[in-house]
Amino acid sequence: MATETDSESLFKLKLRRIIFGTDTPAGRFFDISLIVCIILSVMLVFLDTVAHIHQQYGEIIVVLEWCFTIIFTVEYLLRLYCSAKPLEYAKSFYGVVDLLSVLPTYLALVFPGANFTMVIRVLRLFRIFRVFKLLRYLSEGNLLLRAMMQSSRKVFIFFFSVSLIVVVLSSIMYVVEGPNNGFSSIPKSIYWTIVTITTVGYGDITPGTNLGQAIAAFTMLLGYSIIAIPTGILTAEISQEIGKHKDLRRCSNCLKVGHETNALYCDKCGSELEADI
Repeated sequence: MATETDSESLFKLKLRRIIFGTDTPAGRFFDISLIVCIILSVMLVFLDTVAHIHQQYGEIIVVLEWCFTIIFTVEYLLRLYCSAKPLEYAKSFYGVVDLLSVLPTYLALVFPGANFTMVIRVLRLFRIFRVFKLLRYLSEGNLLLRAMMQSSRKVFIFFFSVSLIVVVLSSIMYVVEGPNNGFSSIPKSIYWTIVTITTVGYGDITPGTNLGQAIAAFTMLLGYSIIAIPTGILTAEISQEIGKHKDLRRCSNCLKVGHETNALYCDKCGSELEADI
């Protein structure tokens, strides 16, 4: 009995290295094959929305979708089986995405059209960062995320202020133009103001009076004035985050202080930096 248990544990360990690891040739082949299957399954969903392709190859696409669903289902069950902590994997980001990637096909048996939500499988392509050793690039993504979190209050206040401006301008345009010129209600006027202040300008609603056109011109200029403010806020936060990740090592050649924490050479003169700060 102990031998069977040891054999099962050894099998789980080997399976775990293949499924969760990328250091072995088998693990790398497994992950690359999985990524190819994900891309192909998502492409099938896209192609199935084209009318003439659906009419000619609809049955083939359904069969292929079920094949990919079975593959992903087996893969998900194997991950649960060989995972050191199955519950932790099931609750993780990848675990939830893996589960959601197989559910739509089964739900389509009860709710027609649910299979189109299979495009969520594209989220599984985040595994590319792990497979192709791109995790070092995630630090830049984390820096951007931290900057967005730090600037969230300022951006919220900005959008709240813009919302108040939109409501005021919408109310004015509703009073000035009225239903005869397309401003049939304040919500409709809010739609026009947002379209105008963002400089999209669909043109489906246009002011007809001189005063309304003057307000529209003011709204357009206001849009150009404030549209870059969120970008400036985020840029300032990114600069601060970059500054936090600079150490105090001084270059012995040019005496520059403030290098990246993982820098080996001075970015000013190219001299080698000392290991100690």
